Amino acid sequence: MNLTRRKVGQALAVSGLWAAAPWVRARAAATKVRMVVFGQPSLGAFLQPVIKQRKLDLAHGIDLEFVERTPDAYLLEFNSGEFQVGGSAALLSIGVARDRGIKVSYLFNLNDYFGAVVTSRPDIHTLKDLAGKQLVAATATTNYAMFRWLMQREQVSLRDVAVTNTAPPGLLGYALADRADAVELWEPAYSQLIARKPSLRTLDLGIRKHWQAFSPGTSMPYLGVAAHDDWIAAHPELVKGLYQTFLQASAWVRGNPGAAAQLIAPTLPGSDATVLRGMIESNETLAMNVVDAAAARRGIEAVYRAGLQSGYYKTPVDPASIYGVSLA
Repeated sequence: MNLTRRKVGQALAVSGLWAAAPWVRARAAATKVRMVVFGQPSLGAFLQPVIKQRKLDLAHGIDLEFVERTPDAYLLEFNSGEFQVGGSAALLSIGVARDRGIKVSYLFNLNDYFGAVVTSRPDIHTLKDLAGKQLVAATATTNYAMFRWLMQREQVSLRDVAVTNTAPPGLLGYALADRADAVELWEPAYSQLIARKPSLRTLDLGIRKHWQAFSPGTSMPYLGVAAHDDWIAAHPELVKGLYQTFLQASAWVRGNPGAAAQLIAPTLPGSDATVLRGMIESNETLAMNVVDAAAARRGIEAVYRAGLQSGYYKTPVDPASIYGVSLA
């Protein structure tokens, strides 16, 4: 008899053999954790289908419920404490929250920084060529904030650029329709865009060059998982379980790029599994780097300094925003 897993569970319940179903035992023993995240397309949503379909959360005693929100709603509901755990935590945003007296901490990193400027204009070949041109960007994002710092390092003034703000989902449309001189964006939209419109040129932001000159380390932490300090203090074992869940998910994705792409592609509108596979295999633009905040402290502190240098912060960020317990 070919029964679905749910029907098998029902049959076991009726027969009194419920405890014999391992997936039921795991879920019953797991602690529910509601985690607010961005919806796709987003790096914060990239590992979610892998975690849930492979039940990696249950294997570490956690039953994760991913609740999707737009970026604005995410910040409001995480900072207010409506959600105690956030899985699309931009590092710079954690610094801002801490500066406002909101006791939250960056637990571990998921992705290092990557941003790109693309153009099809024949007269734009370097960042300096953007002067007098229209650049479309999601200016409210921390990705753009780090881009501003890179432009400072390149000695390019954004005052000379006509910057047009749009929401992140609109960036792809601007680039595909050639409605602006240049567009600033990031993964997972960047690789999908280049695959659909290979004639676009990517301008060199000098990310690696500038970061190696500025930071004592090579990692440029950008996006990760954060939580309110009260929740962290009450659930240290769940913090470790969360880290191990995401660490195992990233290891499986890197080790099985084809299978991972097939899992992720259906959740990413308009995506191509072949493109996703290539992005995972190279990891150059995806920049997946799951490491706990204690191990990434020097890189995190450097990102905070960059934010201060660019004017994103007015005062140094409280170092208590970096979770100091090793999760390895």
